[in-house]
Amino acid sequence: MNLSPFGFLEFGIKDFIETLIIAFALFTVYRWIRGSFAVPAFVGLIIIFLVNILVNALGFTTIHFILRNLLDVGVLAVIIIFQPEIRKLLYNLGQNTSIDRFFRSSQDDTVIDEVVEAVKYLARTRTGALIVFAKNAALTDIIESGETIDSKVTSRLLISIFLKDTPLHDGAVIIRNNRIVAASCYLPISQNQNLSSNFGTRHRAALGVSENNNVFVIVVSEENGRLSVASNGTLSSGLTIQQLREEMVANLNETPIRREEPVFADE
Repeated sequence: MNLSPFGFLEFGIKDFIETLIIAFALFTVYRWIRGSFAVPAFVGLIIIFLVNILVNALGFTTIHFILRNLLDVGVLAVIIIFQPEIRKLLYNLGQNTSIDRFFRSSQDDTVIDEVVEAVKYLARTRTGALIVFAKNAALTDIIESGETIDSKVTSRLLISIFLKDTPLHDGAVIIRNNRIVAASCYLPISQNQNLSSNFGTRHRAALGVSENNNVFVIVVSEENGRLSVASNGTLSSGLTIQQLREEMVANLNETPIRREEPVFADE
């Protein structure tokens, strides 16, 4: 069946479906690279391609030869230039399967309770904090950048770590398999240009580690005690304590155990 209004152009149902698939793929790629350095890099490759067509039409053989050889290695160049974005895409595809959910060990209710109690105090006293739940991510390099602890998760320990006068307060605490495995860890800083300038280093670090790792991150702002969470490359800010607990339950595969009145109001 020909859907084309032009008799000389064959355009059937399969062509229509294929066009929709290509359009969806291009739209997905645009959303994937939007806001990153990949956009100007991709535009640069398109410009080289168009210039090559122009110089070929004008008969500039030497320039055409040079540009054609550049385009011959274009696939490799794209892989190298877009390496962070490709890695993030592959990670997201793998993370959306049910395999990691099947093997994921449930966090104890007490871990959520202890973390929430610590965050209450830290938010009230405007003590900056960065807490990373590794879930099923190894985070070996990040853990090695800090101080190994390997301790039970308690609110008192978390508060003690993030107090300004302690040597471990600068950096992130890593929680894995219901235990604090390390503190004062350095996280990769996100290069997301869409992130508001109101967010400081802690928030960019929380977003950065969540972009390429299966983690859940809690951030307490030192300036105003605002609570934020990061997961899957997205950052949510201005949470109440109750909302934080709900986020932890949803992201750590927990069953809600109780609800409280929020002690921290969004500003």
